[in-house]
Amino acid sequence: MSSTIQTRNRDVMNNHYAMIDGMHTVAEAIEVAVSKKVNILVVNKRNEHDEYGMVLMSDIARKVLARDKSPERTNIYEIMIKPVFAVSADMDVRYTARLFERFNINKAPVIESGNILGFVAYDDIVLKGMLNP
Repeated sequence: MSSTIQTRNRDVMNNHYAMIDGMHTVAEAIEVAVSKKVNILVVNKRNEHDEYGMVLMSDIARKVLARDKSPERTNIYEIMIKPVFAVSADMDVRYTARLFERFNINKAPVIESGNILGFVAYDDIVLKGMLNP
């Protein structure tokens, strides 16, 4: 077994996301994204037995704009991804990269004790995790 230091998701994750409610309209969600300067919106759980949802700006473009839907009359719950593919905070980033490849995704929430700590993306893994100090 190698004695090299593991780089974990918690070591490279970012906090570039905002929490919203599934009942928000797409227009309201866009306002939140612009004001907080994020492009990932996490849809909060409705209760402790629920799961998180996620909306990316690309989801809004594909599911609202391209389909000529009204952002003022479309709710987030109608277009969100749910449940979200999440990764453990202590998972080695090499395994995260393998999961991303296998499931054709490029970002995921980092979860610990059922709560989102941040997000990890390919960019974070490469730029923060491939070279250990």
